[in-house]
Amino acid sequence: MKRLAEVEARYEELTSEISDPGLLSDMEKYARLNREHSELRELVDVVTGYRRALGAIEEARALLGDAELGALAREELDRYQGEATLAEAKIKELLAPKDPLDAKNAILEVRAGTGGEEAALFAAELYRMYERYAAQRGWKVEVLSINDTGIGGLKEIITLFTGKGVYGRLKFESGAHRVQRVPVTESSGRIHTSAVTVAVMPEADDVDVQISPDDLRMDVYRASGAGGQHVNKTESAVRITHIPSGIVVACQDEKSQHKNRAKALKILQAKLFEQLQEKADSERSQTRKALVGSGDRSERIRTYNYPQGRVTDHRINLTIYKLAEVLEGFLDQVLDPILSHAQAEALAHGEN
Repeated sequence: MKRLAEVEARYEELTSEISDPGLLSDMEKYARLNREHSELRELVDVVTGYRRALGAIEEARALLGDAELGALAREELDRYQGEATLAEAKIKELLAPKDPLDAKNAILEVRAGTGGEEAALFAAELYRMYERYAAQRGWKVEVLSINDTGIGGLKEIITLFTGKGVYGRLKFESGAHRVQRVPVTESSGRIHTSAVTVAVMPEADDVDVQISPDDLRMDVYRASGAGGQHVNKTESAVRITHIPSGIVVACQDEKSQHKNRAKALKILQAKLFEQLQEKADSERSQTRKALVGSGDRSERIRTYNYPQGRVTDHRINLTIYKLAEVLEGFLDQVLDPILSHAQAEALAHGEN
C-alpha cells in the first residue's frame, strides 16, 4: 500500500533526524520531530507484528502435511491468522485520515421530541445511558443546563463531557433517536413511538471561536421551576442572544449569575463552532456527511424497541438484541461498528 510505504519511509527519516546530536541545539524542532516520530511508532509496530504473523502463517502452512508436526502447525496457523486479522484492522484504523476535532471534549445536548411526557422520560433514560458510558471511560460530566419535567423526565439537558477522545467517540450520536414501547400510562398495552434528539458538538475555545461582546445581548431574569429556594428571589438566570446568528442560549441552574453566564457562553461557543464546521464540511466535500449520515438532528439514526429488546442503527443496518446492556452504558457494541464504517469510508475517499 502506497500510504503505508510513505509512513514507513517517514518514520525511518525521523528516526535518523532525532538521533542527530546536532538537533539538540534546536529544542523546538527536536520536540516537534520527536512528537511526530512517537505518533508514527504505533503504526510501524503494528505493521511489524502483522508481517511477522504473515511469515509465521507461511511457515505453519508448509508443515500442515507433516505427520508429526501437522497438528501443532494447525494450532499455530489458527493463532497467527487471528493475530494477522486483528493487526490488519488496526492498520486500517491508524491509516484512516484523522479528524482534528476527535481529541476535543464534547458538549452533549439531549432534548425530548415528539411524544410528550413519554419522550421526556426516554430523554432522561438516554442521557443516563451516556452518563454511564462516560463513567466507564473515566470521563467527567458537568451539567451546563437542565430543564426537567419534575416527574423524572427531561425536556432538555446540556452537558460537557471531558476526557480523552470524547468527541471522537460520540460525534456520530447526533440525530433523532426513536423509542418504541408501551408507556406506563398506557392501559391498553398499545406500543407508542416517541423521539428524542441528540446533538454532539466539540467543545470550542477562544482560539476556535472569537465572540465580540458587541454581538451579544444578555438578559437576566428570575429562574423558575425546580432548583431550590433561590430561584425566585434573585435574577440569576441568564439568556444570551448572539445577534448575527440569532442563536439564543439560556442557563438558570446555578445560584450565581456569573456562573450561569459562563456556562451559557460555553454552549454558545460550541453552537457557533458547529456552524463553522458544517459550513467547512459543505464547502470541502459531501463525502464526510455521507459517512454515517449528515448529523442533522431531524435525521432518524437509531431505534430502541423495548418489546423486542432490540437496538437498530439505521445508518449501517446494525441490529443487536441487547437493549438492556446498551441502556446500561455498554455503548461500544454500537459505537465500534459505526466508527469502523466511518473509518473505512474515510480511508476509501481520503476524507476526514
